[in-house]
Amino acid sequence: MIRNPILPGFNADPSICRVGDDYYIATSTFEWYPGVQIHHSRDLVNWTLVSRPLNRAALLDMRGNPDSCGIWAPCLSYADKRFWLVYTDVKRLEGDWKDAHNYITTCGTIDGDWSDPWYVNSSGFDPSLFHDDDGRKWFVNMQWNHRQAGSGVNPANDRFDGILLQEWSPARGLFGPVTNIYHGTDRGLTEAPHLFKRNGWYYLTTAEGGTGYDHAVTLSRSRQIDGPYEDHPDKHVISTKGVPNHPIQRAGHGQYVEAPDGTAWHTYLMGRPVMHDGKPFCATGRETGIARCVWRDDWLYLEHGGLLPPETVDIDVTQKPRDAVIHDRFDSLPSEFQWLRTPQPDRLFRVDDGALVLIGRESIGSWFEQSLVARRQEDPAYTVETTLDFAPQSYQQGAGLITYYNRHKFHGAFITYEDGQRCLTLISCNGDWPAGALDHPIAPVPIPDGPVTLSVQVAGAYQQFHFDTGDGAQPLGPPRDASHISDEGAQGEHASFTGAFVGMMAYDITGMGAEARYTRFAYTPQEFDRTKGEDR
Repeated sequence: MIRNPILPGFNADPSICRVGDDYYIATSTFEWYPGVQIHHSRDLVNWTLVSRPLNRAALLDMRGNPDSCGIWAPCLSYADKRFWLVYTDVKRLEGDWKDAHNYITTCGTIDGDWSDPWYVNSSGFDPSLFHDDDGRKWFVNMQWNHRQAGSGVNPANDRFDGILLQEWSPARGLFGPVTNIYHGTDRGLTEAPHLFKRNGWYYLTTAEGGTGYDHAVTLSRSRQIDGPYEDHPDKHVISTKGVPNHPIQRAGHGQYVEAPDGTAWHTYLMGRPVMHDGKPFCATGRETGIARCVWRDDWLYLEHGGLLPPETVDIDVTQKPRDAVIHDRFDSLPSEFQWLRTPQPDRLFRVDDGALVLIGRESIGSWFEQSLVARRQEDPAYTVETTLDFAPQSYQQGAGLITYYNRHKFHGAFITYEDGQRCLTLISCNGDWPAGALDHPIAPVPIPDGPVTLSVQVAGAYQQFHFDTGDGAQPLGPPRDASHISDEGAQGEHASFTGAFVGMMAYDITGMGAEARYTRFAYTPQEFDRTKGEDR
C-alpha cells in the first residue's frame, strides 16, 4: 500500500506531472539551495530525488532573502518534448507588500542543465503554466493586493485578489488581455492555481485557507479557459478543517494527475501533528501526500468519499522501508543535504580526503553566507551522530551539530573556545522574534584536543544532545524543546512555513574562515507513537 506521506519531511506544495510511465513531483525549497526538489517514481509509491534544477546564480541567488522566502510553489509540466518549470523567488515576507518574482526555465531532460530563465512578472506568487491542446500556453497566478482595503470581491481575505490568466510564449513573454478568472470561495486565501482539461471542461485547482489547519484543495470548472468558473458541489476536494483527530492535518495545495489506465490521483500538502502541552505541532514540516480519486458527473471526488485525505491507499506495490542513512566518509556532498541561499557553495564547504570541510562564515542568523549543511527531519523521532575535529582560537568561532528551522528557532551543540581552552557549549534560540535572543543553557564544558562525536536524540518535542571525546557518550546539558523547531513553534503557523533540518555548521565571525573537519554523519529513524506524544 501507499502510506502517506510519500515524500516525508519538508516537501511542500507538490506539483505532479506524468511523462509516459514516469511521474515527477516538484516541491518548494524556500531559502534552501539548490532550488526546487524533483522526485521521480514509476509506481506512485516509491520516490527518488533526481534533480534540484535551480543550481546556479543565473537561475537563483537568494543571498539576503528573509526566512521562509525564496522558492515558493513551483509548477512542473511537460510539453513540446521538454520539461517546463515555473517558480517564484520571494524577496519579502513581512508587511503589506510582497516582492515575488516569477520565472520560467526549461530542459529536455529532468536532470539536465536547465535554461537561463525567462522573467515573467511579479504581480503575485505560486504561478503555473498550462499547455492547451491547441498549442497555446497560459500563465496563471494569484494577484497580491498590498492595500489595507482590497477589492472586496472576496472579503475572507482580499489581499489574495483573485487568479489572473494571460497568454505567454517564449518569444513574446506575456501578451494579450489579463483576465481575473476566479476570486475563490468563502475559505479565502486563494492561491496556487493549476489548470487542467478533461472532457471539454477546464478545471482550476487552487489552495485555500492558508498553510495551516484550515488548508484545502478547491476545485472549479468552466467551458471556457477565461471563465466564468463554477465551484465544486462541495467547494473543496480535500481538507481536514474541523477534524482535529485525523492523523493527517493541514491538507491542501496539490495537483491532479491521471495514470495511463485513466485512474485519477491528486497530490496534496500535509502535516503529521504531534501533541505538546495540549497543542499540535508538525515536527516533520509540510510534506507530500497522494490520494486516489474518482469522477462523478465531471467532478472530482476522493475515492472513499468526503474531504479527509487517506493515511493509506491500497495499491499492488510494496513501499520500501526507510532505513538509516550513514556516511562514514565524504567523497562528495550526499544528495539529501542542502545549504542556505548562496549559489557559491565553494565558499562554504569542500570535500577533502573523505572529509567534509566546513569553512566558518557568518552567524547562525545571517541571511547571506552561512556554513550550514543540513538534511530534512523526515521522522517524528530520530537520532543523528556526527564526528568532527575543530580547533577554535576564539569564542567567536564554533562548529558542531544543529537542529535548525530558521534564525529564530534552533538548538546547537558547538565546539568553541572559552577561558583559554577548547570546550563544548549549547546555543538555542527559542523563537524570540524579531530580536533573535540566544539562550546559553549550560556553562562551557572543557574538552581535550582531537575528534569529538556529537549526537542528538529527538522524539516529538523531546530533544537531547550528547558528546563523546573517547570515554563514552555523555549528555550535554538538559533536554531541549524540539517543538520550537517547527512551523507552529513560537511564532505561529503563518509566520514560518518550511520545515525542520538537522546538520553540520561552522561559524567564524572573526572573518578568518576557521575550518571544521567532519568525517561521519548518520541519520537513523526511530519508532514513535504519535498518539502518545513526546512524554518520557
